[in-house]
Amino acid sequence: MDIKIDDLSDGKVLLLLEEHLADMYATAPPESVHALDVDELKSKDVTFFSCWLGSELMGCVAIKELTQTHAELKSMRTVSASRKLGVATNLLNHIIDTSRARGYQKLSLETGSDEYFKAARNLYEKFGFIYCEPFADYQPDPHSEFMTLLLNEELK
Repeated sequence: MDIKIDDLSDGKVLLLLEEHLADMYATAPPESVHALDVDELKSKDVTFFSCWLGSELMGCVAIKELTQTHAELKSMRTVSASRKLGVATNLLNHIIDTSRARGYQKLSLETGSDEYFKAARNLYEKFGFIYCEPFADYQPDPHSEFMTLLLNEELK
């Protein structure tokens, strides 16, 4: 699998992001959806990555810089046909390595509290993310779970 910085111009990537946003709005009320749209993913404080196997898109993930020492994982998504192939694990490893290389001390995320997000939460827990209070501009929300990983500690 090849994970690379993406400029969000490929139609396959745009379709995957449309699917991602549609699912987010299907699982939570609009005020509880924190997924970024394409314009927000093109922001200078966001780096977007896509994962490919040859010409087949496998998934995507983004990292948003919150401060010089704190980043947020955003828009992690695996193509439906590529699930259970290790794509999410590879994407998460890549984001953690990138975060460490950039000098971030903490990587945080917001994900859904619904059963739909259980597999994602389990993956984050496996990587050592722990549940935490809302961070950055987030507020407590019954539809959200907040997690963080201290990057100066070894993975569990």
